[in-house]
Amino acid sequence: MNLKQQITRRRGLMKWTRASAVRAGVLLGSELVSALAQPAEASGQDCAEVAQSQLKACRSSALDDYWVAIATCDNDAAEDPHGACPKAASQNLTAARADCDDQLDARRDICDQLGAGKYNPVIKPSNFSHSTSITNPYFPLKPGTTFIYEGNTADGLERDEFQVTRKTHTFLGVKCVEVHDKVSVDGELTEDTLDWFAQDKAGNVWYFGEESKQLEDGIVIGIEGSWQAGVDGAKPGIVMEANPQVGDVYRQEYKISDAEDMAEVIPPHPEQTISVHGKTYKKVLVTHEFSGLEPSANERKFYMPGVGNVLTIDDETGDRSELVRITTP
Repeated sequence: MNLKQQITRRRGLMKWTRASAVRAGVLLGSELVSALAQPAEASGQDCAEVAQSQLKACRSSALDDYWVAIATCDNDAAEDPHGACPKAASQNLTAARADCDDQLDARRDICDQLGAGKYNPVIKPSNFSHSTSITNPYFPLKPGTTFIYEGNTADGLERDEFQVTRKTHTFLGVKCVEVHDKVSVDGELTEDTLDWFAQDKAGNVWYFGEESKQLEDGIVIGIEGSWQAGVDGAKPGIVMEANPQVGDVYRQEYKISDAEDMAEVIPPHPEQTISVHGKTYKKVLVTHEFSGLEPSANERKFYMPGVGNVLTIDDETGDRSELVRITTP
């Protein structure tokens, strides 16, 4: 399960809890910044001001959920003679406010890492490749290729099929490769996503959006995490640098309060080798992925040159998603 799926699942659990209560009662490399992602003129506090505004929005949403819950409690008062419903709604409000505060702290930390300015990458279509293949050695996407990952979770055997299609989509004038990502648990489809990537001429792989659907018993129950660069203020980010260096911190996506995944290149253990599905990999690149939206969601991803992502580890649960097979045209 990748970071976005972690966040989506946790959001779903939070919504389920609230509904139950009602019923029951960085810094990018300097070369890259100057060439492609130079921020607009900043006041010096733009990042912190955005985080503070998001806190207000989060608290307002929590209060709105609370009053909707109270209204539902009032409507069902005859079924709740002991007042369990409003008590649960109040507890959920307290928990939601705590989540808002945690998000603020996480976003402030991100501002410290990235700098005080706005996030406003300058996207010039002429700086991007027109090829339908992405050739970055740590994130190769050749049309017709499918990466298959598997891992045991508390919910069962999770299988992720990451298929590089021959389709393209254009965002902000940049032609992007479309990837169809399907996640199933014990054979049941739980998430169906389209992702769009493009490679600039320096070799950085940019993430331009996703259309994500969460499913239960074959029915779509959510579209959490969906965003498209250029729509409703969403901006692209970098999913893999051309020349990743330990200590680099960068946004992978950016739609305020909807898509805020981050990555940091971290050092592997000295002489580290990893064993994945019977294969041993050496000299892997390791990234730590995190998000201002869900401070507790953290994972490490391991990349092998010429192969791509071979292993993902959820730092909270210890769950592993391992590359088990690559199919090629």
